[in-house]
Amino acid sequence: MAKTTDVYSSEKRSAVMRRVKGRNTTPEMTVRRALTRLGARYRLHRKDLPGSPDIVMPGRKLALFVHGCFWHGHDCARGSRVPKANREYWVAKVGRNAARDTRSAEALVALGWRVETIWECDLKDAAALEARLGQLLTSSSHGRPKADPGDPN
Repeated sequence: MAKTTDVYSSEKRSAVMRRVKGRNTTPEMTVRRALTRLGARYRLHRKDLPGSPDIVMPGRKLALFVHGCFWHGHDCARGSRVPKANREYWVAKVGRNAARDTRSAEALVALGWRVETIWECDLKDAAALEARLGQLLTSSSHGRPKADPGDPN
């Protein structure tokens, strides 16, 4: 992980990090809006499933996790940054998050679910995101009619 210089004071950075929420994040809301445009029906944060997936489509047995690149250790530029302050803590924290993500995905797969991760950096290209989501909807019907993103019904 690459080192970065923080533009905030230690106190300000702590305040910023405390405000980070785990649900209804901007990336998650972006994915939900795209799914709604595609006509998908979904449930949120199913606590009865391993890892409490962000978005669940029970009829399709599809679980989506929407991960922030920094928090979950994605291998993109943003995910590879580590704060200089308390570096050991952050490396361990992100490592624990990634290990938990793997355990959750494996448990869901063992229960017969299809698991997909949408990374924060994937949201930069809205057209590509909608194309990917459309593909997920048409390839994971599990007894449901395949969704046609161009069909209004």
